[in-house]
Amino acid sequence: MTNKDKAECAEREVKQRQRVYSRWVADGRMAQAFADRQIAVMQAIAQEYRAKADADDQAGRLL
Repeated sequence: MTNKDKAECAEREVKQRQRVYSRWVADGRMAQAFADRQIAVMQAIAQEYRAKADADDQAGRLL
């Protein structure tokens, strides 16, 4: 799996968590603080892999 694959997956997961967790918070199934933290963690993962994927793309262009 490439860094691009991982970045895209993590970015999809962020969107999924934002949709699902907001409903769970509204339903009382999850605390807002916990939802916020879990989304923030996945956003950080997505950003890290996106930076790596962009660096991979840049390195490929230099060859």
